[in-house]
Amino acid sequence: MKHFLPGIHPSVAAMAGMRFLSAAIELTAAILILVTNDVRKAVVINSILAIIGPLIFIITMTIGIYQIAGQLSYAKLLFIFIGVFFILVGIYK
Repeated sequence: MKHFLPGIHPSVAAMAGMRFLSAAIELTAAILILVTNDVRKAVVINSILAIIGPLIFIITMTIGIYQIAGQLSYAKLLFIFIGVFFILVGIYK
Protein backbone atom coordinates (compact mmCIF):
# COMPACT_ATOMS: atom_id res chain seq x y z
CA MET A 1 0.00 0.00 0.00
CA LYS A 2 1.29 3.43 -0.92
CA HIS A 3 2.20 5.69 1.98
CA PHE A 4 0.25 8.93 2.38
CA LEU A 5 3.18 10.81 3.90
CA PRO A 6 6.76 9.55 3.99
CA GLY A 7 7.24 7.45 7.11
CA ILE A 8 3.57 7.45 8.16
CA HIS A 9 1.59 4.27 7.65
CA PRO A 10 -1.73 4.89 5.86
CA SER A 11 -3.69 3.21 8.66
CA VAL A 12 -2.06 5.42 11.27
CA ALA A 13 -2.87 8.46 9.13
CA ALA A 14 -6.50 7.28 8.85
CA MET A 15 -6.75 6.75 12.61
CA ALA A 16 -5.27 10.18 13.28
CA GLY A 17 -7.61 11.69 10.69
CA MET A 18 -10.60 10.18 12.48
CA ARG A 19 -9.38 11.69 15.75
CA PHE A 20 -8.93 15.09 14.08
CA LEU A 21 -12.48 14.79 12.73
CA SER A 22 -13.73 13.92 16.21
CA ALA A 23 -11.90 16.91 17.69
CA ALA A 24 -13.38 19.22 15.05
CA ILE A 25 -16.88 17.93 15.80
CA GLU A 26 -16.35 18.37 19.55
CA LEU A 27 -15.03 21.91 19.09
CA THR A 28 -17.92 22.81 16.82
CA ALA A 29 -20.37 21.45 19.38
CA ALA A 30 -18.74 23.46 22.16
CA ILE A 31 -19.03 26.63 20.09
CA LEU A 32 -22.68 25.85 19.29
CA ILE A 33 -23.41 25.33 22.99
CA LEU A 34 -21.90 28.71 23.79
CA VAL A 35 -23.68 30.45 20.91
CA THR A 36 -27.12 29.03 21.73
CA ASN A 37 -26.73 29.87 25.43
CA ASP A 38 -29.65 27.58 26.26
CA VAL A 39 -29.44 24.58 28.58
CA ARG A 40 -32.02 22.55 26.65
CA LYS A 41 -30.24 23.05 23.34
CA ALA A 42 -26.92 22.30 25.03
CA VAL A 43 -28.29 18.98 26.26
CA VAL A 44 -29.47 18.10 22.74
CA ILE A 45 -26.06 18.95 21.28
CA ASN A 46 -24.35 16.95 24.02
CA SER A 47 -26.59 13.94 23.36
CA ILE A 48 -25.59 14.01 19.69
CA LEU A 49 -21.96 13.93 20.80
CA ALA A 50 -22.74 10.88 22.92
CA ILE A 51 -23.57 9.04 19.69
CA ILE A 52 -20.72 10.38 17.56
CA GLY A 53 -17.93 9.73 20.08
CA PRO A 54 -18.36 5.95 20.35
CA LEU A 55 -18.86 5.71 16.60
CA ILE A 56 -15.49 7.39 15.98
CA PHE A 57 -13.97 5.08 18.62
CA ILE A 58 -15.33 1.96 16.90
CA ILE A 59 -14.14 3.09 13.46
CA THR A 60 -10.66 3.94 14.75
CA MET A 61 -10.34 0.63 16.61
CA THR A 62 -11.55 -1.28 13.54
CA ILE A 63 -8.88 0.33 11.36
CA GLY A 64 -6.16 -0.53 13.87
CA ILE A 65 -7.32 -4.07 14.58
CA TYR A 66 -7.70 -4.82 10.88
CA GLN A 67 -4.05 -3.92 10.34
CA ILE A 68 -2.69 -6.03 13.22
CA ALA A 69 -5.16 -8.93 12.99
CA GLY A 70 -2.69 -11.13 11.11
CA GLN A 71 -0.10 -10.70 13.87
CA LEU A 72 -2.41 -11.63 16.76
CA SER A 73 -3.81 -14.92 17.90
CA TYR A 74 -7.55 -15.47 17.99
CA ALA A 75 -7.46 -15.39 21.79
CA LYS A 76 -5.86 -11.93 21.80
CA LEU A 77 -8.34 -10.67 19.23
CA LEU A 78 -11.16 -12.01 21.39
CA PHE A 79 -9.77 -10.15 24.42
CA ILE A 80 -9.54 -6.93 22.38
CA PHE A 81 -13.17 -7.24 21.24
CA ILE A 82 -14.30 -8.04 24.79
CA GLY A 83 -12.44 -4.93 26.01
CA VAL A 84 -14.05 -2.74 23.37
CA PHE A 85 -17.43 -4.23 24.28
CA PHE A 86 -16.91 -3.41 27.98
CA ILE A 87 -15.88 0.14 27.10
CA LEU A 88 -19.07 0.62 25.08
CA VAL A 89 -21.20 -0.92 27.84
CA GLY A 90 -19.55 1.45 30.33
CA ILE A 91 -20.34 4.42 28.10
CA TYR A 92 -24.00 3.56 27.63
CA LYS A 93 -24.89 2.20 31.08
